[in-house]
Amino acid sequence: MPMRTFMISSTTSFSGKTTRSTPSNSPTFPFKCNIVQYCSIPKKKKMSLDLFALQKAPLISSIYFNRNSITGAGDSKSSGKEALELLEPLLSFFSTFLVSFINPPLHPSVDPKHVLTGNFAPVDELPPIDCLVMEGELPQSLNGTYIRNGPNPLHQPRGPHHLFEGDGMLHSIRLSDGRATFCSRYVKTYKYALEDNVGFPIFPNILSGFHSVVDLGRCAIAIGRVMKGQIDLRKGFGLANTSLSLFSNRLFALGESDLPYSIHLSEEGDIETIGRCDFDGKAFVNMTAHPKIDPETGETFAFRCSPIPPYITFFSIDKEGSKQQDVPIFSMTDPTFVHDFSITKQYIVFSESQIEMNPLRLMMCKGMPVSAELDKVPRIGVLPRYASTDSEIRWFEAPGFNAMHAVNAWEEGDEEIILVAPNAISIENLFHNIEKVHFSLEKVRINLRNGSVTRTTLSQKNLELGSINPSYVGKRNRYAYMGIGEMIPKMSGVVKIDMDLECEVSRRLYGAGCFGGEPMFVAKDGASDEDEGYIVSYVYDENSGVSRFEVMDAKSQTLDVAAAVKLPRRVPYGFHGLLVKRGDLDKMC
Repeated sequence: MPMRTFMISSTTSFSGKTTRSTPSNSPTFPFKCNIVQYCSIPKKKKMSLDLFALQKAPLISSIYFNRNSITGAGDSKSSGKEALELLEPLLSFFSTFLVSFINPPLHPSVDPKHVLTGNFAPVDELPPIDCLVMEGELPQSLNGTYIRNGPNPLHQPRGPHHLFEGDGMLHSIRLSDGRATFCSRYVKTYKYALEDNVGFPIFPNILSGFHSVVDLGRCAIAIGRVMKGQIDLRKGFGLANTSLSLFSNRLFALGESDLPYSIHLSEEGDIETIGRCDFDGKAFVNMTAHPKIDPETGETFAFRCSPIPPYITFFSIDKEGSKQQDVPIFSMTDPTFVHDFSITKQYIVFSESQIEMNPLRLMMCKGMPVSAELDKVPRIGVLPRYASTDSEIRWFEAPGFNAMHAVNAWEEGDEEIILVAPNAISIENLFHNIEKVHFSLEKVRINLRNGSVTRTTLSQKNLELGSINPSYVGKRNRYAYMGIGEMIPKMSGVVKIDMDLECEVSRRLYGAGCFGGEPMFVAKDGASDEDEGYIVSYVYDENSGVSRFEVMDAKSQTLDVAAAVKLPRRVPYGFHGLLVKRGDLDKMC
């Protein structure tokens, strides 16, 4: 199928699409999920902007917004909203004028003309479609659905756009008795619903940053829409584009700038967004995209990160889906950007890197609201699992250790914690020149008695986006499966690391011009060995433009291909996924 492309010009036209409400046969939840099913900005069939229209303020106002259908508009009792109504033509004018005529040059890392190319370009939704098994046979142990998340902007970005932004799109392949069905659907977030309704972006890309007064103008326009009631920030503003997690018998799409979105997988292989979940109103604003599930207790552990104190707040969710009390971590005194963490049997382990959040950079037009503070000494925080305050946390200095992701952690005796994680070397290049960052997989030994931290490098390769056998989360395990970084998240192959021998034991490259993503380990049914199972990933051939779903034997010396499925169209490079087995699908609410 042809690649979906965006036209970049002074006149931009998009056609609106219907936002589906939750199907009547979709599952219900015992805790509160706010369903995205309406927009306060009226939908238009088609939007077209030109200089002639810009000179006619009343006409612009009618093209952009139907005054009488906006909550509060036309109400003579609300003078404030009437005043804002008069500002609408001006906001509309500047929204287009700023974008079309005075956009300054952008750094390639945030220039959509550079970022959204090749297999990073977005694709359209695709309903369930049967696929051809082109090699081998699909193992019965994989019966279920593999689903992966990633950014896929719905509309051409207005202004800067970083690779890590873009509306979340889920790409799934349902496997059943040797057959495969592929599907791609957007996560229907509140942001998606609003922008799908009007046919153009209305939320500024905050992570991409403000690089000029033009970007400040876009932000002012968005604030005007909030004041006017067209955007309700209480319903969230995230992308849900990073990962997926299955806990409390529910599947969630996650992005750390918002709360999770509940997802339903149909028998036909389709993907449906149920709604944003705030756990009966107990969850506030946002949540990590990397919650950790204890395979023995069924508990889920998570945190939220904030640019204002407390910079991180830890909490847990019991196996029934009830959120427990917050534990704010005030002893983290810098606004550190924390993306991931680890659990052990008794502890929570946080990595405090040199990446910090600074919203003032936006107001000063200094680019992204995050930066590397190279004079800062990274730390590792160890908090008892069931601590009620942060007075119980201990911090250990770890100079030069900047972990964005964690592979696993466990306790050795009563005195030591082992943490395995990729260390980002040249961290200052993380957001603007990620190809210059080397991710060194390290085994970190934290001595709780004497406070020492020692580190061992497990591989000289550039390794990220790893996985383990999920039944070993939080306890000692031997094997990790890591992607070989080309330009993360574009991975040229996979390696198997033996953490006991502290070296690479097997490897597979995808081939010239072929790239995959996160290698996901899936255990065989009834497996007795930790590495008895398969590694799965979407792989894209840049030579032919064809994507495939690849299944590798995790126990073989060369990670041999056990099966491969030809997909009906390319799958853009993305982030994290998981395989939901048939038995877990049957248990899902």
